Amino acid sequence: MRGLDRRSQNPAATARHAGRPGPACRADRVGWGENVAVRLPSGSGRGPAALTATVLALGLAGCGGDGTPPRAPGTSAPATAAGSPDARDELAGMAALALDRRYAALYSFTGADGVARNVVATVANDGSWRVDIAGGALGGTADVSIVRNMNGVYQCSLSMTGAPVTTGCVHVATKGEKVPRRYDPQVQRLFRQWLPVFTDRDAALSVAAVQPLDGAQGGSCYSVDSIMASMDAPVDVGVYCYSADGLLTAARVGFGVLKLVRQVAAPATVQFPGPEVGGEAMGMSAAAPSTAASAAAG
Repeated sequence: MRGLDRRSQNPAATARHAGRPGPACRADRVGWGENVAVRLPSGSGRGPAALTATVLALGLAGCGGDGTPPRAPGTSAPATAAGSPDARDELAGMAALALDRRYAALYSFTGADGVARNVVATVANDGSWRVDIAGGALGGTADVSIVRNMNGVYQCSLSMTGAPVTTGCVHVATKGEKVPRRYDPQVQRLFRQWLPVFTDRDAALSVAAVQPLDGAQGGSCYSVDSIMASMDAPVDVGVYCYSADGLLTAARVGFGVLKLVRQVAAPATVQFPGPEVGGEAMGMSAAAPSTAASAAAG
């Protein structure tokens, strides 16, 4: 068996192997093509570096497309009484469809800092999935991907926008386990992690149908809250919107707002954006400059 590269993604462990930033596209000029690797702007305004995502079979293209994205299928749901059993059943049905949905999609995510970032979510035909988040690690200075395949869950560095990081993927959780909080960009949870909870009608949730979120591409929207007395809610509480065929079209939770831009067909499987490596994954907070400088000097 080929040995793993033992270099860490974390700049506190090594700062010598920073990936080369590629040319960024303007956020309003993301087009669509076929079997093309695309560089998506982080939207952070900190520099030209961008996250890279490859989407197969009518995947994202480079700069130049400026057509209007097609709206997702589905109709808006009228508001109903809070905690409606009908809404609970509807959400369970939507989540069941979502579990079987295969797609690649571009989303816009605006976090608590008010910065709009691109997110690419891919659920492949073999069940593996990957979520690329621009500016999702090291205090918004590094692009990050969370990948799950038959071997578990990995955190991958994608590019660097100012912090020295080593391109590669670190195993952070076994299959079925959550990403540890210190390595968790959170956004990936909206696509797959909560679906089994939504389908469980015995889960401690209160669900109500609500009007679509502003800017959402249609779909039925549901307000989801916890009825547990403890602070540890079973899901990220908020509003989740799904198209009639189970595609997440929008979500509003405590850490930000996600909205669909466009979807395309799913690839056969997802690929790591870099080699599997050992060492420590990237943290969510910004690395201390002195620590990174010391690592570079060493």
